[in-house]
Amino acid sequence: MSGRTPLFVNTKCECGHQNPAGTVLCEACGKPLQDNADSGDPLEMRYDGMARRSQKANPGVIDRVWNFFSSVKIAIYLIVLTLLGSTLGTIFPQESTFLNIDPSTYYKQSYGTAGEIYFRLGLSHTYESWWFITLLVMIGASLVICSLDRVLPLYKALHRQNIRKHRRFLTRQKVVLVSKIAEDSDAWVAGAVQPLKKQGYRVMTDGSALLAEKHRFSRWGPYIIHIGLIIFLLAVLARGLPGLNMDQHLAFPQGDIIHIPDTSYYLENEKFTVEFYKDEEMPEEFRGKKVLPKLYETKAVLYECTADCGDPSKEPKLTKVDSHAIQVNDPLSYKGMKAYQFDYDLTPVLRSVTPKLVNSATGESYGSFKLEMKNSQRSLAAGPYTLELKEKYMEFGLNEEGRPISKSPYPNAPAFLFLIKGPNLPADGEQYFYFPKQNDKAEFQQDAINDKLGGEERFLELEVGDMSGVDFSESTSYLNIRVDRAMPFVWVGAGIVMLGLVLGFYWQHRRIWLTVDGGELTLGAHTNKNWFGLRREVKSFLEKMNISVDEKSLENGGGQA
Repeated sequence: MSGRTPLFVNTKCECGHQNPAGTVLCEACGKPLQDNADSGDPLEMRYDGMARRSQKANPGVIDRVWNFFSSVKIAIYLIVLTLLGSTLGTIFPQESTFLNIDPSTYYKQSYGTAGEIYFRLGLSHTYESWWFITLLVMIGASLVICSLDRVLPLYKALHRQNIRKHRRFLTRQKVVLVSKIAEDSDAWVAGAVQPLKKQGYRVMTDGSALLAEKHRFSRWGPYIIHIGLIIFLLAVLARGLPGLNMDQHLAFPQGDIIHIPDTSYYLENEKFTVEFYKDEEMPEEFRGKKVLPKLYETKAVLYECTADCGDPSKEPKLTKVDSHAIQVNDPLSYKGMKAYQFDYDLTPVLRSVTPKLVNSATGESYGSFKLEMKNSQRSLAAGPYTLELKEKYMEFGLNEEGRPISKSPYPNAPAFLFLIKGPNLPADGEQYFYFPKQNDKAEFQQDAINDKLGGEERFLELEVGDMSGVDFSESTSYLNIRVDRAMPFVWVGAGIVMLGLVLGFYWQHRRIWLTVDGGELTLGAHTNKNWFGLRREVKSFLEKMNISVDEKSLENGGGQA
C-alpha cells in the first residue's frame, strides 16, 4: 500500500471498539476497515494497521513538519543529496588534508580554473560546510521522527494483541487454512498448545481461539539500527564542537617548546634522531638509489600551562605532565590527546639571530639584540635607538596584489618590519625591512625595499657579524596532534547498528492465529519475512494435529484439507 492511509469519519468497528482516525485494521478484532475490506488480497500488516501521527487529519504547523520528516521518500532524498555532496568533496583533496597551504592560491595553481571554481564554491572544505552539516542534521531529524512515528503504534499494537481475531482478518493473511475438524473446539485448541511450544512459540489461548508468537524482539531491529545511526550522527556532529576534536599537523623544531593550538598544552622536542638503512640491509633494487629511514624518534616532553597562559606579554608558567619517545605508531598519549610521529626534516631551522645596528657609512656599531623567530619581542633596543616590531612574516611572500604575506607559520624565509626611533631620525621614526637570512636578502631585494620605505639617505642598517650570532635548530619533527573525544560514541553507535542488523537478519517475528468455530478451523499466520519457513512450520504443526496439507496450498486462499 502506497501513499497516506485513507481517513474515515466513522472508525468504530462492529465489535464496538472505537479506533483512531487512520486505523487500517481494528485494534481489537483486526477486522479490515478500508473501503476494499471485502477484497481477498493479503492485509497490510506493517504496523498491524495502527494509525500514525503522520496520518492525522487537519495537521497544524508542527504536524506538517512532523509529516515532512516522517516521510521515507524525504529521508531517501536527503541521503542521496548527502551522498552527492560527499562525492563533490572527493573531486580534489580537502584543505584539511594538507599540512600547510594557502587554499586561495593552491587550488588554482594545482588544478587550474576547475580548482579555483572548486575553492570559490566552498567545496574544498565540504565536510565542515554549513550545508553539509545541515543535511546531516536533517537526516538525524528524519531518523528520529520516522522512528517515533512508527515504533509507537507498533509497540501499542504488539502489546495489545487480542487472541481472538475476526474471521476476515485470518482469511486475508498470506498463510491461510480453512479446514473441518471433528473434535471439540476447546479440546482441539488445548491439544495444539504443546506442538507449538516445541517449535519455540509462546502460546496464549482464549477458549476456542489461540495466538502463538515467537521472536517478537526482531521487530525492533530496524529501530535499534535507527538509534545507532542517531548516536553515530550526533557523535560525528559533536566532533565539530570546541575541545572534542582536533587533527593538526604541527612542526616542532628541536629544542623548541611549541604551544599546541586550542589547548593549554605545550610540547618540547628535546631531541630528534633518525636511523637509515645501510646498503646491505636494503633490497638490491634500492641500493645506491634511495635513502630510507629505518627509525625516527622524537623525545618529547609535554607541559601544561598553569599561569599567564593567554598573556602574550608574559612568559607562560609551564608544568611538566608527561614525556615519551614518539615513534611511528607509538604516540605520546595524555588525557585523550595523542601526538603521532608522521614526518621529519633535517634542514636546519633558524631559531634566532643576534643582529647589530650599525652606521652604514662609518661602520660604527650602536649595539646588538637577540631576535627570536617565533616569540619575537615587540620592542627592542640597540644603543640610543629603539626598534618597534610592526610586522612579522615567518615565510615571506607576495600575494596577487603584490602585498607581503606570510605563506606559513614556519621560519622558512622570515622577515621583520621595524620602526626605528632615535637620534638623527624623523620624529615619527623610520621604517626598516630586515631579512635575517642572506639568501632572502638577495632574493627579495632588501635594500630596494628599504630605499622605497626611507629613501637612499638612510644611514642605519642591521647586520649579523658572524655565525656566532645565529642559532639554528638541527632538525624539525612533524607531529600529528589528535584529540577525538567523540570517537567512543561513534563506536557505540556502530555497535548498536550491528546489533540491530543481527536482530533483523537472523530472527523473524512469526505469529499464528487460529479459531475453531462450529467444527471449522480457521488459521492465519504472518511473518515479517521468510514466508517459506513460516509455511513449513505451519505444515509441520498441522501434521502433528493429524491434518495433512500441501505446503503450497497454505498460500493466501488455501482450500479445504
